[in-house]
Amino acid sequence: MPEIVVLGSINMDLVVRAERMPRPGETLRGDQFVTVPGGKGANQAAAAARQGVGVAMVGRVGADSFGPLMLDNLRTQGVDVAHVGVDPEAASGIAMIILDARGENSIVVAPGANGRLSEDDVAAAEALIRTARFLVLQLEVPLPVVKAAIAAANAHGVPVILNAAPAMPVDMGLLRNVDTLIVNELEAEALSGRPVPDLAAARQAGARLHGWGVPVVIITLGARGALLLSEADEAHVLARAVKVVDTTAAGDAFVGGFVAARLRGLDLLSAVEYANCAGALATTVLGAQTSLPSGDQVRALFAEARQ
Repeated sequence: MPEIVVLGSINMDLVVRAERMPRPGETLRGDQFVTVPGGKGANQAAAAARQGVGVAMVGRVGADSFGPLMLDNLRTQGVDVAHVGVDPEAASGIAMIILDARGENSIVVAPGANGRLSEDDVAAAEALIRTARFLVLQLEVPLPVVKAAIAAANAHGVPVILNAAPAMPVDMGLLRNVDTLIVNELEAEALSGRPVPDLAAARQAGARLHGWGVPVVIITLGARGALLLSEADEAHVLARAVKVVDTTAAGDAFVGGFVAARLRGLDLLSAVEYANCAGALATTVLGAQTSLPSGDQVRALFAEARQ
């Protein structure tokens, strides 16, 4: 049985590069267009699978041309897709992504079939969740579904890792049932109600979330690394210096790297260091799942970082 279950979104990313972001009403000429499988859930499943651990995906795609492509791609990554449904009444989810010359992105998501994932899908996957070592979730599927999945994991003693992305307010009662919360600065602000312009503010936001009953809080800080807060640890883990091509899916690579590291028995601090290496490597390649590093690549950078 798979060791990690990821419940979440499966999208096709439509990516265009431009020198800069367009202003309202402006048309810019782009210089490259690619179609790449993505979606936070699928990205995190693929990211973990590339680290050599067993992963199963719970989600939905549409009965359109994108659906079979995305399922085949997940299988190629080594992800079990037996619990991914094909919805005959909805298009597959898509994300429109604009990349500027610095590799920064702006994204608009149309959820499609992801928005039709239901609590019945969670019930159908409960046996899968019960035998998992970790359940990984995000917020690109309906919130009642996320809550039902957390309840199922809690009932069977399965640790929950929630990447509370994209940014939105979430009930604190839900967060208290999560073992590890992973957010970026914007998501930390949405949850804590505190702006996160710098490291000091990130510490304050993280401390507030931890104080509300979240056992482990990790705030990813892009080029500044990541901040870890738990009962036993408070640490700022520096990022690895790399040439950035595209930041798409860097956070997903971080989550996949983190859960794989925890599965292999690394302590929290070491797992964040490992995840930082995975996230950094993902920024060196264009696209979402195309950018996700292999286990060998991450282990090599992790070993170098510890020298």
